[in-house]
Amino acid sequence: MKKKFDRVYQFKITLKGTRPLVWRRIQVPETYTFWDLHVAIQDAMGWSDYHLHEFELVDPSTGAKTAIGMPDEEFDFDKKILPDWKQKIADWFFLENRSANYTYDFGDGWRHTVKLEKILPRGNNVDYPKCVDGKRACPPEDCGGVWGYEDLLKAIKNPQHERHEELLVWIGGEFDPEHFDVEEVRFDDPAVRRKMAFG
Repeated sequence: MKKKFDRVYQFKITLKGTRPLVWRRIQVPETYTFWDLHVAIQDAMGWSDYHLHEFELVDPSTGAKTAIGMPDEEFDFDKKILPDWKQKIADWFFLENRSANYTYDFGDGWRHTVKLEKILPRGNNVDYPKCVDGKRACPPEDCGGVWGYEDLLKAIKNPQHERHEELLVWIGGEFDPEHFDVEEVRFDDPAVRRKMAFG
């Protein structure tokens, strides 16, 4: 059963280090947790959610930087990470506390800026979450981060490149880095995704 809500949070998610920038603008219910926001970002950006993730932002009650994500005692060592499914975005994001860093895949290190742009009244007959704008294709998973992505684009654009054929096959035959269509974005139910991932 979906929770009732009156307001939506509009975020701009920008993939750091990409030139030109890869970004999305999404609207999500005020009742969302950080897990829910994570799923919405994954779906809007075009990531596959195969890897770990983490938000880092200022705790409005203490002013200290805080990590929110998937606690993992094996890898976190001394770092405290708050469980993202227990933290509501409305308790952390305000117009005075707008920004967070979001890292996806610690190996490739895809770093995003998540910026709260507006808090809006819920629209009539609008399904949320919703992607309202964006630019450029999401890089393929596991291509080596921003630098690996740049190398990939050079190789697939140049038929003379020694890895042209290999990388073209690896990405499925074609890839247009400029392509993005807001109408193609589909959002999963975060509760279903969590159940599939963790049982």
